[in-house]
Amino acid sequence: MLDVTVIEDPEAAAVSLDPIRARLLAELAAGPASAAMLAGQVGLPRQKVNYHLKTLERHGLVELAGERRKGNVTERLMRATAASYVISPLALAAVQPDPDRFRDQLSARWLLALGARLVRDVGQLITGAAKARKRLATYALDGEVRFASAAERAAFIQELTAGVTALIRKYDAPDAEGGRDHRIVVAVHPTLKQNEPTEQTKLTEQTELE
Repeated sequence: MLDVTVIEDPEAAAVSLDPIRARLLAELAAGPASAAMLAGQVGLPRQKVNYHLKTLERHGLVELAGERRKGNVTERLMRATAASYVISPLALAAVQPDPDRFRDQLSARWLLALGARLVRDVGQLITGAAKARKRLATYALDGEVRFASAAERAAFIQELTAGVTALIRKYDAPDAEGGRDHRIVVAVHPTLKQNEPTEQTKLTEQTELE
């Protein structure tokens, strides 16, 4: 089972967003199970669970983990193909974000567009590397910093920009034969507070109250 996989196909994305199938994916990420076992966990008839499992399997979201005999019946044990899933902007190719459409380093929406492109590109690279049976060379840096003031944050961003720009100038070799282009994305944004409700959570809560 993969730690995370990217869903690029629109139909697979739609299948994964169905609440019942999303619940089944979560259950199968915890370990292999049969339709009968899942039926009791999700409160649905085995036939309905089996139908959803076949749909998930058809789109590569679950796979056969093994079989076992139970009386006169052979049960298929299914498992999720990944512990978690990310939907690529390719699933909405016609309206996917385009960071090149506008460039504003202080825009949260531009940062979101960059993040979406990162998911799309890395997802495609992972798929290509898997098909070629090659390792994918990547690197990520993740950390947190508390700024004493907005002025300190602005100063940090200025120094960060100058430092990264200097490194790019130092190592960039556009005419190097056999070289390969790499994209660099550095992001700074406020840390989301733990248990802070998202807009979707707020919307759900409001709907339940109405």
